[in-house]
Amino acid sequence: MQPPLPAPPPGPGPVDDVLHDADWAGEARSALACAGSLLGVSLGIDACAREPTLLGTVGWIALATLLLVVLLPARVGAAPDLLVVRGLWLTRTVRIDRLTSVSWPEGTSRRLVLRDDEGSRAEVDLRVLLANPALWLRIEAGAHASRRRGFLTRGTADLARLSVHVHAETTRSVLKVSGLE
Repeated sequence: MQPPLPAPPPGPGPVDDVLHDADWAGEARSALACAGSLLGVSLGIDACAREPTLLGTVGWIALATLLLVVLLPARVGAAPDLLVVRGLWLTRTVRIDRLTSVSWPEGTSRRLVLRDDEGSRAEVDLRVLLANPALWLRIEAGAHASRRRGFLTRGTADLARLSVHVHAETTRSVLKVSGLE
């Protein structure tokens, strides 16, 4: 599998400037295992209950494929000033140094919505940011740079609220892992 962002060209900066969602591979394997299990169990039950038909087999394959599409997480990567969210069919790229809007709706939404001055839009699942604090820090730094430059006009309250939430969750995780909670 290729990473969501190409490796930066050799130059004066460090090669590890591109950050990736470290949990993506495990979540993708889990999605594949769930879909494969559904297919295997469905075909097994179908074979035991009656003679399998072509139409029934195609139906179970379609259902397992649909489950895989629903469960497969987007791949998130961040280079300096750039965020890439690669879904199954779409890749969305946002310039985080030129954000115009940051939205984290209250309630049940667990996604951060980012828009830049070119009209590009990307959504990032909050679980990805909580599991990868370096990704969050890169997005936060880009948002602050956008605000300083006058690009970020909407969503500063959401950004502040999300910042407090992510930092609190990260602190809670560190305390729990270290046994201090």
